[in-house]
Amino acid sequence: MHTISPAHLSLERLKAIIKNHEKIQLSLESKAAILKCREYLDRKMEDLDKPIYGVTTGFGSLYNVTISKEDLSQLQHNLVMSHACGTGEKVRPDIVRLMLLLKVQNLSYGHSGAQLITVQRLIDMFNEDVIPVVYQQGSLGASGDLAPLAHMSLPLIGMGEVLYKGQERPAAEVWKELGWEPIQLQSKEGLALLNGTQFMSAHAIWSILKSMRLSRWADRIAAMSLDAYDGRIEPFLPLTHQLRPHSGQILTGKKFMDTLEGSELIRRPKEHVQDPYSFRCIPQVHGAVKDNILYVKSVIENEINSATDNPNIFPDEDMVISAGNFHGEPIAIPMDSLAIAMSELASISERRTYQLIHGLRGLPKYLVTEPGLNSGFMIPQYTAASIVSQNKGLCWPASCDSIPSSQGQEDHVSMGSNSATKLVRIVDNVETVLAIELFNAAQALEFRRPLKSSPVLEHIFEDYRKVVPFVSTDTYMHPLIEKSIEFIRNESYL
Repeated sequence: MHTISPAHLSLERLKAIIKNHEKIQLSLESKAAILKCREYLDRKMEDLDKPIYGVTTGFGSLYNVTISKEDLSQLQHNLVMSHACGTGEKVRPDIVRLMLLLKVQNLSYGHSGAQLITVQRLIDMFNEDVIPVVYQQGSLGASGDLAPLAHMSLPLIGMGEVLYKGQERPAAEVWKELGWEPIQLQSKEGLALLNGTQFMSAHAIWSILKSMRLSRWADRIAAMSLDAYDGRIEPFLPLTHQLRPHSGQILTGKKFMDTLEGSELIRRPKEHVQDPYSFRCIPQVHGAVKDNILYVKSVIENEINSATDNPNIFPDEDMVISAGNFHGEPIAIPMDSLAIAMSELASISERRTYQLIHGLRGLPKYLVTEPGLNSGFMIPQYTAASIVSQNKGLCWPASCDSIPSSQGQEDHVSMGSNSATKLVRIVDNVETVLAIELFNAAQALEFRRPLKSSPVLEHIFEDYRKVVPFVSTDTYMHPLIEKSIEFIRNESYL
């Protein structure tokens, strides 16, 4: 059981919650903060001498339209209902679960004005694995992730669809089955639910956690490729990296030295004086990716420990401030940066795959004993190249764009939701490209027998061979690539 509190929430903790299917609950401190803020707002509503945006007014360019007191609840209901305009592919359930958790965290700080019952229902949905159906398209990444968060919030008012026990069903049906009543939203609550960056942040978290795993796998796989290619160890020695002390570069060099310790292949005499860049420059490229992942991780951790809705309520200061914490720019730019970094991890991986099948340094062309009759590993490299090319197109930064909305009131937006969704796609692509490199590296290593690689890599190789066999003649390769992808989803080797 994880307790939501003002304490710092790390990505590692989030990963454990999702992976272990932990339930969540509010701390006493968070409950008190939520109640205090709601009570303050209710008192404020009794004695208003000026309008409060989104509380007693319309939204966006309708900010100057005053809403009567008896219509304030309907205003919030209408907001959630009317903003659920998402389209496109459905968001993965694991990412929607993160959205729920992050929204609870956001509301728990007591600066949003949500009712305790509303926050508790979000917790109930998370704990009972009632996952709202959310769509990828619709958010501009400013004013919050309005459309996707509206879809996430629709079930609160008994509308929309949810994924429950493996089936998509109307939320109203599931609510009756669970004995839950729809929430009667109070003033400000619709804004509290829809203004926020939880859609972007959930995608970012999912991508960072996967990127961290893939970065570690990239080192292991590239080390196997280096050994199978009869590469040199000198580019990984610490002396060079002391002259250019980027932390990721230094760490990568050390990891390769440790991973290749005890290899018969790496220490045998070499005829060539240097390797191609895709091998020789691994510390510089993989290291830059590591540094970028850590930077983006720090930004996103800051984001998920923040209140990002609008307006912000400060009971102790007797202030309600309409500002812009919902704007996605602080995380849109880093997500675009991570997309570029991860794309480079795939790009250099594909080049190593190409070098392995090129018929150099004693390896047969296309890594089969009878090339010509057999195409061998010719086309897996095509597949990797195609994916890398697609990544390059996806790497155009979405945060460079802005289209004014709401009659010009919302005249600059981050497009961070597009940064988020394409980042997920890029990271998935990187996983496939690395799996293809491993497929090739393991095949190439067989042609170096009886010499052995290091104990670390031989252990990975032996387990890999239990699921992906040596390819002696042409065969149906798609299933083998899929098994290779599944293999690198295992973190026990890292």
